[in-house]
Amino acid sequence: MEDHAPHASRRNVLRGALLGATALGLVSAAAPLAAARPDWRAGDVDYPGARWAPASDENFTASSRPDAYPIDFVVIHVTQETFKDTIDIFQNPAKQVSAHYVVRSADGLVGQCVRERDIGWHAGNWNYNTRSVGIEHEGWVDKPEYFTDALYRSSAALTASLCDRYGLPVDRQHIIGHNEVPGATHTDPGRHWDWARYLRLVKASRLR
Repeated sequence: MEDHAPHASRRNVLRGALLGATALGLVSAAAPLAAARPDWRAGDVDYPGARWAPASDENFTASSRPDAYPIDFVVIHVTQETFKDTIDIFQNPAKQVSAHYVVRSADGLVGQCVRERDIGWHAGNWNYNTRSVGIEHEGWVDKPEYFTDALYRSSAALTASLCDRYGLPVDRQHIIGHNEVPGATHTDPGRHWDWARYLRLVKASRLR
């Protein structure tokens, strides 16, 4: 993830993340939601089953996509943070960063932070921000243990839904990594992200 307000300079938005996070931030699938995210809020979501955890209004641009801008890409990110801290960052108006979705490692739970019609500040490129949906995945690029089967399957089902709703082909020209955005300085999702597996799961999800 990174700061990309329309006129803001790039900076490391992850500095100052909460120091009180647990060492790994992984939550058992059996754990109650309240323990994992105590302030889920009521609200409509675009993806059935997602939990609404809205980003600060200061961290995205209100829009009317796909009328205002076509949605041409899904951008895959890795948070470099825990699931909880990522949502806390998006809800902090000083951070100037957000993505539409965050997927939890332990059980694949999907949090929605920005409506798809609005422009998340996630890609580090304003043109790509306007034309993409950003999906953050809990974990670190050098810790492949975070890329669980639950995370892959849940994220793939979400991406399949996005491709269906916006008419996107399931290919690497339309489902891209943050590192592939022009001008990107980030390396996520990194060398441990299994693209072949991910696209197979996206295609399989579309057949259901």
